[in-house]
This record gives sequence, C-alpha cells and structure tokens, in this order.
Amino acid sequence: MGAARTLAVRGATLFAVLIVVLLLLVVTLGATGVSDRLLTAIVNENIRDQRQSLVQTIKDPTQLETTLQQSRLQLIHFYGLDEAWYQRLPNAILRVLTLNLGSAQTLRTTAGSSKISDLVLERLPNTIALVTTALAITAVIGLLVGVRLAVRVGSKLDRTVSYLSAASNALPSWWAGIIFILVFSIGLRVLPLGGMFSAPPPSDTLGRAFDLIWHAILPIMTLVVISVGGWIYSVRTMVLNIAQEEFVTTARAKGLPESVVMRRHILRAAAPPIATILILSLAGSLGGAIITETVFNWPGMGLLFYQAILSLDEGVVVALTFMFTLIYIVARFLLEVLYIFLDPRVRY
Repeated sequence: MGAARTLAVRGATLFAVLIVVLLLLVVTLGATGVSDRLLTAIVNENIRDQRQSLVQTIKDPTQLETTLQQSRLQLIHFYGLDEAWYQRLPNAILRVLTLNLGSAQTLRTTAGSSKISDLVLERLPNTIALVTTALAITAVIGLLVGVRLAVRVGSKLDRTVSYLSAASNALPSWWAGIIFILVFSIGLRVLPLGGMFSAPPPSDTLGRAFDLIWHAILPIMTLVVISVGGWIYSVRTMVLNIAQEEFVTTARAKGLPESVVMRRHILRAAAPPIATILILSLAGSLGGAIITETVFNWPGMGLLFYQAILSLDEGVVVALTFMFTLIYIVARFLLEVLYIFLDPRVRY
C-alpha cells in the first residue's frame, strides 16, 4: 500500500471517528434537553436583536409584538424546535461542526462579543502560544538529558536525575504554580502574579511582546517542571530498550563509532515513539492546561472551560468539547503522516 493510499485510509478512519463522537455528543445533548435549551437561547437572542431594530420603525406596541411573534414562530420552525430532538440530528451535527451554538450566557471576548465561536477562536491562540512553547522546551530538555542518561546508565548522574524526574512527574500543577507565585511574584517580586498582559498593556508592539513574555514565564515554567521528568524518563527508557536490540549490537560489532550508532541506529529507531509522545502531548495540552491557566489567570482554552463550568454555560462547554476532540483527531492524522516518513514499514 502506497503512502497516499495509507494516508487516505487513515484519514477516512479518523474522520469516521470524529463523526461518531459528534453523533454521540448531539444524541446526549438532545436526550438530556440541552439541545432544546441552546436553540431556545439562540431564538431568544435573535428576537431581542429584532426588537431593538424594529422598535425604531414600528411604533404600535401591538403590531410590534405580532411581528415578533411571527418571527419567533419562523425561527422555531427554522431551528426545528417544533420537531423531536432526534429529527434534528443532521442539523445539530452541522451546528457543532461550525461552532454555531449561539451566544454565551455570561462570558465575553475582550471586544465584548458573546458569540461562542468568537470566544473559542479568541482563546485558542493564547493556549497555543503557552503550551507549544512549554512543550518545545520540555521536549528539548527531555531528549538531551534522556539520551545522556541512557549512555551513562547506572551512574550517579543517572540515579540522581531519575529520582528528580520521578519527583517532578509527581508534582501537582496547581501546587507547583502556587509555589512559583509565592517565590517569584510575592517573595522576590520579579514576575507578575498572573494574566497575559499588564494593566494597562504597553501601547507599542515591542513593549507588548516583552510584556507577554514576562507574563508567560511562570506558567511556562510550571508546565515544564511538572512534565519534564516524564519526558526524561520516557526517552531514557526507549533509548535503553533500543540499544539492546540485535541491529544495534550488529552495528557495534562492525566497529562503528558510538556516536554513529546512536545517531543512525538508536535515535532513528526511537523517532516514531518520540514523535507519538510529542504530538499527543501537544494535543492534550492544546485541549487546555485547565489547572495551570486557572492558577495564573491565563486567558486560554483551559481557563475558558473552567469559567464555562462555573457559570453553567452549556453552549461553551459543548463547543470546547468538540474543539478538544477535533484537536486530537488532527493530531492523530499528523502523527500518521510523520510515521510514514519516520517508519516506512507503516505504508504496507
């Protein structure tokens, strides 16, 4: 099976998974009555907008109410509220796919918009900026230290770093975040308590960029500290296991330098599982580092999800659930593409 056909099959499979997840989501929303509440809120919002525009042209209160009532009936029919929930499944799937879920009850964008799609699209880049930076730093440290420990297995350095890695992996993110705030923000007063920008933010672009970096240091540090231990241990274990394979022993028996064996044989064989960890970690992080973003008041997907749960904003929760699923599906497809280049055996 060629690479193109392999990607087509894997892509179709992942798309089918997305549709099944969406179907389960909209069935749950319909059976529990959440779908009716979301659609009713959309209808009410449209009627409010129409009232504000018509009140300037229609002075007769009776005529105004009659017009609005006719419009309400049309909207009810348009959104299928006069039908059973299971008859609206295709339209429900389409609305979730397009994030057409109306407006949030209490949450707003920085520009004042209450549209759920605007909320999600505003917060997503903030989470991407935070977690991709933290993951890149974590991956580089994990690869460099993990490979070095695998080469010096059993040494004092290996034992010390292994203990520290286990401790790092066991740290709760909220605890690490609070400790960093106490030390660097309250104690030393060198870093801000939280947020994404100062109040008011700098007016110039360069100053705004430095202000963003200044505010991102503590949450990035927290994400790196709580995850770098797992990365170091995973890379160390993978390299050690591959180093014991027969093809590595054969390469060493041929007299190849250890650096060549490590680069051309061990690390090349370790690339697919390392790519798996990297992509899936990125997908999980983009879903929102809920605790870290909440501790540092970072306006990303995680904080939005937390705020939506507290305010019982069903539409935002549904939209974020779909976004988390979509991010995971896209990550899995990217992983399939990487595997074809990293491991040609996957094509067949």
